[in-house]
Amino acid sequence: MQDFRVIPVIDILNSEAVHAFRGERKSYQPLKSVLFKNSNPLDILEVLSSNYKFKDFYVADLDAIINDKPNFPLLNKILEISDININIDPGIVDINDILQFSKFAINKLIIGLETVKNLDVIREALKIVGRDKLILSIDMYKEKVISNAKEVKYKSPIEIANTMEEIGVNELILLDLFRVGQKIGGIPQQYLKIQHKFGGKIFVGGGIKDYKDLIKYQKLNFAGVLIATALYDGTMNIEKVRNLSLI
Repeated sequence: MQDFRVIPVIDILNSEAVHAFRGERKSYQPLKSVLFKNSNPLDILEVLSSNYKFKDFYVADLDAIINDKPNFPLLNKILEISDININIDPGIVDINDILQFSKFAINKLIIGLETVKNLDVIREALKIVGRDKLILSIDMYKEKVISNAKEVKYKSPIEIANTMEEIGVNELILLDLFRVGQKIGGIPQQYLKIQHKFGGKIFVGGGIKDYKDLIKYQKLNFAGVLIATALYDGTMNIEKVRNLSLI
C-alpha cells in the first residue's frame, strides 16, 4: 500500500480563506471553523501546521482562477512559512503562467483542466517543472469534465486520465466541484475505474463525509484526499485525521 496523505484545502478569494460549496463561487463566504479564529490564510496555515502538525496543503487561488489576477503578495507570504509543503492551483492558462510559477518554491504546481488553454501547455509544463513537480486536476461538475481545452472538453474523465498518462503526467486530482462542501460521502464508481487503470498517483477532492471515507480511499490505494468542510466544521477528529497520514 502506498503512502496516504490527508491534505487540508485552503481556498483563497480576495485574500481570505473561503468556504467552497458546489462550485458556486459568487456565493462563497469567509471560512469559519472550530479550529481557528479567523479567515486569514496565513493564520490558518500556522494553526494547522504548528498545532496539528499538518505539512502538506492544497491552495486554490480563486483570485486567479475566477478573475485572472493571481494573488502574488499573499502567495509570497504563504511560501515564507517554514516547514510546510504548498501545492497550488493558480489558474494556469498558458506557458507564460507556467514560466511565472516555476520560479516559486512550490512543492507541486497544479494545472486545472478548467483553466488550461490546451494540452500543449501541459506538455511544456512537464518539460519546464518536471513530472514530479506537477499534478493535473481533472475538474468536473457532476462527473462531467469542465475544461477550456478543446482536446478534452467532451471526453470522459477516464479517457482524459488515459491521455494524461500517455503524455507523461503521473499524478492526478479528481475534483468534482458539485461534491465540494456537501459531505456527500462514498466513492464514485468512475473514480474506481480511473484508479484501476491509471498507473500513477490519484488524489480526490470533494464530498468527503467522515473518517470512514478516508479509510475507504486508503484501503483502495488512492494516494490521498483533499479535505476542507468535514475537517473544519469539526465532523472529524483532527488528531485522528492527521495520524492517518502517519500510518
